[in-house]
Amino acid sequence: MFGLLDTLKMGAGIAAGLLLYHLYAVAIGYPSAERQARAGYVVLAEKAAAEARADEMERQRDAAARAGEEHRKRLQAAKAAEQAARDTLENEIRSYELELSQKNRACAVTAADRQWLLRH
Repeated sequence: MFGLLDTLKMGAGIAAGLLLYHLYAVAIGYPSAERQARAGYVVLAEKAAAEARADEMERQRDAAARAGEEHRKRLQAAKAAEQAARDTLENEIRSYELELSQKNRACAVTAADRQWLLRH
């Protein structure tokens, strides 16, 4: 029915058809390869976004910890300065009272006056 030459022609035609399809698929891109690449890109993009969010959250946590530590240090310094001011005031009051007692005079400042001075 078919001769050898007919078989070769059909084989050449099929090969040419496959070659044309391959060239066409390469020119527009293989749809399955494109889907796989897109799926891989989506996973990669989601991973990168999650890593960026995690890095940002860690940066914010570290910044908050540093700010809290700085606030604590400033609070300690303010308390120390306040205590030093109180001690200085107490020393000045004692010194003045001692000075008055050496001159045989009495201090007219009452305990209430002293507390008022300490508060203000």
